[in-house]
Amino acid sequence: MNAQERNSGHNGGWRRHLHGSDLHGIGRIGLSAFGAALDLVEDTHKALAGRWLARGRIGSFGTSAYARARLAHAVAGRWVDRLLAPAVLPGHRPSSPERESVLAALNGFFGDRLADGANPLAIPMRLRRHGQALDLQRQALARDIPGATGKLLVLVHGLCRCDLQWRRNHHDHGEALERDLGYTALYLSYNTGRHISVNGRELAQVLEQLVANWPVEVEEIAIIGHSMGGLVARSACHYGKKARHAWPRKLRHLVFLGTPHHGAPLERNGNWLVEMIGRAAFAAPVTRVARLRSAGITDLRYGNLVDEDWHGRDRFEQADDRRLPVPLPRGVKCYTIAGTTGRRLGDIRDRFLGDGVIPLDTALGRHTDALRTLRFPAARQWIAFGIHHLDLLSRSEVYDKLKEWLATRAPDK
Repeated sequence: MNAQERNSGHNGGWRRHLHGSDLHGIGRIGLSAFGAALDLVEDTHKALAGRWLARGRIGSFGTSAYARARLAHAVAGRWVDRLLAPAVLPGHRPSSPERESVLAALNGFFGDRLADGANPLAIPMRLRRHGQALDLQRQALARDIPGATGKLLVLVHGLCRCDLQWRRNHHDHGEALERDLGYTALYLSYNTGRHISVNGRELAQVLEQLVANWPVEVEEIAIIGHSMGGLVARSACHYGKKARHAWPRKLRHLVFLGTPHHGAPLERNGNWLVEMIGRAAFAAPVTRVARLRSAGITDLRYGNLVDEDWHGRDRFEQADDRRLPVPLPRGVKCYTIAGTTGRRLGDIRDRFLGDGVIPLDTALGRHTDALRTLRFPAARQWIAFGIHHLDLLSRSEVYDKLKEWLATRAPDK
């Protein structure tokens, strides 16, 4: 590569990741951010004016100024939709891994808003293979997966992640299990900012379509869920059974890797802190920023699985765990792997950090309420020591345990 080519690549590096629809999506996000900032500034202004300043003249001036700003915001929104919606960059190229990672993080934090606003950056739910979305019609599946087997393995990623990120440190559990045990690995791509139950219900429908159109007879299905992905898989099992789908009868193995079955402390503690700060009148507007976080994130406070856990409630309210108990699916071999940064049970890192994200007990399904406890048999629980949350995707000892479990004879249905 000569100097001119290097300079060209350096100067326009970000452009090679950009798709035409991204321009429209970015413009919509910019406008949303401006609107949120305007609300924040106005509320802060009102709070300060009410506390320290004469309300009359300053309040009148503020109302007029903010009205003009909102009018300009609305006009800008119409121009963004008119000018950028049809934007298409020349040539068709696949999405780069870097773009996929950025979109995954963006959807994790704000994905519910992106979906509700029909933003083109919202990730639709799809099954993918080698980073390519699959057409779930029978002829298309036979064409795109010529070596399809009757053993399906579906991998469901976690919050702010994408299907390409199952590959870590040159290892991919799906590819390895396909090679060693004869599975056909399929990877779910989805918007992790939506409610877990919304994603669970849609996944159930996707699996029903997949099984109905798979080009060979489906012998068995195995699902591996990492972190939030395990909750989405459990939700899908619930809704698949409720809808009397056919695919749950083919499900033989369900494996959880670092899944927060009873919630994540980061979300619980963070929500409590935001509420404490918001009680101060002058600081209350700042809580608007924290309330921008997605429904998927707030579902992780206790591990919501079904619509009833959140519907009709203020998801930012500081409240006790009110989830409906959802047991593990019957007739399915369910396994859980919990990681801990400690070197042995009970050491300081094990007690306070877990795997750095998820505590040991919640990953093992333990709960002080017997109705909420997930009863994994002892032989189907395993603790990985000296391991971080993301290391569950790549450590050899984790893969060895997955291989051992999935190689076992499936139960009679």
